[in-house]
Amino acid sequence: MPDSRADLSAFHSPITSAFTQGDQAVVPLCREQIDFFRENGYVAGIRLLDDEQVDQLRAELDLLMHLEDGELGLFYEYNRNESGDPGHTLFHALGAWRVSPLFHDLLWHPGLTMAATELLDGPVRLWHDQVFVKPARHGGAVIWHQDYSYWTRTVPVAHLTCWIGLDDSTVENGCIHYVPKSHNWDLLPRESFTNEMDKALDLLTPEQLRDFKPVPIELKKGECSFHHPLTLHGSFANSSDRPRRAAIVNVVRDGVLSATDEPLLAGVPVVPKGQPLGGTFFPLLTHVSEP
Repeated sequence: MPDSRADLSAFHSPITSAFTQGDQAVVPLCREQIDFFRENGYVAGIRLLDDEQVDQLRAELDLLMHLEDGELGLFYEYNRNESGDPGHTLFHALGAWRVSPLFHDLLWHPGLTMAATELLDGPVRLWHDQVFVKPARHGGAVIWHQDYSYWTRTVPVAHLTCWIGLDDSTVENGCIHYVPKSHNWDLLPRESFTNEMDKALDLLTPEQLRDFKPVPIELKKGECSFHHPLTLHGSFANSSDRPRRAAIVNVVRDGVLSATDEPLLAGVPVVPKGQPLGGTFFPLLTHVSEP
């Protein structure tokens, strides 16, 4: 077990048994689920965590949310409120895997890595992780966006997002919404609209507006969804009496390249343009030995 002060990015395999035991068997995606993903750009309702695992991650997340400013050095981003609206709170951080043994080991959850390998047609590497919290009654929105609009510093488009609910996620508490088949659209301009969800519609063509029919993805705690990096998605504010907490793992197919000579993530050494992601901060998550 590493020292509690260690940067856990140095460990490229699980360091606890949190996700190797439990009452949830690892089941490969079926052909219908894979076909649905290919057609619609997402697939949802996949059980990943049992109740005990969810409870452990919730407790760990609560600790991460209450760190002092001097304890944030290993995070790529840490936003106590990313909404831009003091009346609505959206906690959002990248890099929990470097400071929390549980969030570190979540990356190697066999159900996650198996599904990601199937959907990306090959071994996968970590791109980065995220945690989101919309507190009860005043949780902020997440604007409509395509994930790849934030990730154009890597090529080609061979990314995948796993969104894991740590609470029951419902329309009332701000569940994620996907726009089916929008993964077939071109990359849209990236704008910052804070909580003004509808302004994103100004970016759409008449044909895209016609097909803009978001589907709410209601999940039980411990269930997850996977979505394509071009799938348009977002989530509305939480005015319910229940929080909406989530862990997100973003992966790339092994072989994805850096498209910049700038750091890909804050504080991470440069991966030169044209070189594949790898090394300490972009570990292989499938059970294949590193060269």
